[in-house]
Amino acid sequence: MKVEFAPLSVPLQRRLQTASVVQWVFSFLALAQCCTVAFIALFFTRFWLVSALYAAWWFIDREKPSKGGRRIHSIRNSIVWRYMRDYFPITLVKTAELDPRQNYLMGFHPHGVLAAGAFLNFCTEASGFSTLFPGITPHLMMLSLWFRIPFFRDYLMSGGLVSSDKESASYVLQKPEGGNMLAIIVGGAQEALDARPGSCTLLLKNRKGFVRLAIEHGTPLVPIFSFGENDLFEQVRNPKGSWLRQLQHRLQQIMGISLPLFHARGIFQYSFGLVPYRRPICTVVGKPIPVPRKHRPSEEEVDRVHQKYLNELCKLFEEHKAKYNIPEDRHLEFI
Repeated sequence: MKVEFAPLSVPLQRRLQTASVVQWVFSFLALAQCCTVAFIALFFTRFWLVSALYAAWWFIDREKPSKGGRRIHSIRNSIVWRYMRDYFPITLVKTAELDPRQNYLMGFHPHGVLAAGAFLNFCTEASGFSTLFPGITPHLMMLSLWFRIPFFRDYLMSGGLVSSDKESASYVLQKPEGGNMLAIIVGGAQEALDARPGSCTLLLKNRKGFVRLAIEHGTPLVPIFSFGENDLFEQVRNPKGSWLRQLQHRLQQIMGISLPLFHARGIFQYSFGLVPYRRPICTVVGKPIPVPRKHRPSEEEVDRVHQKYLNELCKLFEEHKAKYNIPEDRHLEFI
């Protein structure tokens, strides 16, 4: 394989963009492990009190990820995220106004490999979420597993991430005066196994829990499609029924996370590595779908709202796909 190296004359701006993405990929793949090692290792040094005090704080603060989290605006507004935005670049598009007196439940599609669009748009201010949707506070759900890791949990909450359990979702959606937005990457980790350039396959056909949640709270549903999300990485071929796919599913059942074997480019060369390609992502936020409130909706009522959501998501995709170089004959596929 011929290796294509990056030129030495790359402008500083582009190097900073690459550095910002590298730190994000590292935080996604290895920061949790580093935090765990540091927490344990400190107990065997003269700084053992740091871990001891943190353990006490961790116990007192253990419910916070399910109670709306604890965002830190200086971190959400960091220049690092603006460099990351410009690397791809990433754009957030509004198609309808959102009333800040209401709460909203947003379905984000597709997951992609590392959910770059969801993170940058809802966990930072780099794409101008608060400017586009004034009065709305975004929250993005993440596997509860990651909030059990010392230090790392605080880093996650600083951006607006919250635990992906029903108690956490209800806390966000029950705000009496409105103004909360809960984003759920509906396809989850399993959908990441189908994330590859050109893919329009969404794991959504039987995913109805978010719809039931919206009905129970009377919360409008907002479909979101992130064009380009699947184009950032290549993935080792893993067709359904293959030994690799079976192994990935088995690991997901055990660990709760999927392990897609992805690759793209490197830091100083363009031929291989774990740094995503410089390909644009455009996240389009659709219009709210009114949802009637009912404490215990029937299966038929859930199915009806779910079908309406699928129709609106398809409509959103079809209306905007030509702008983002999606072939006319390509449509969403629900599995």
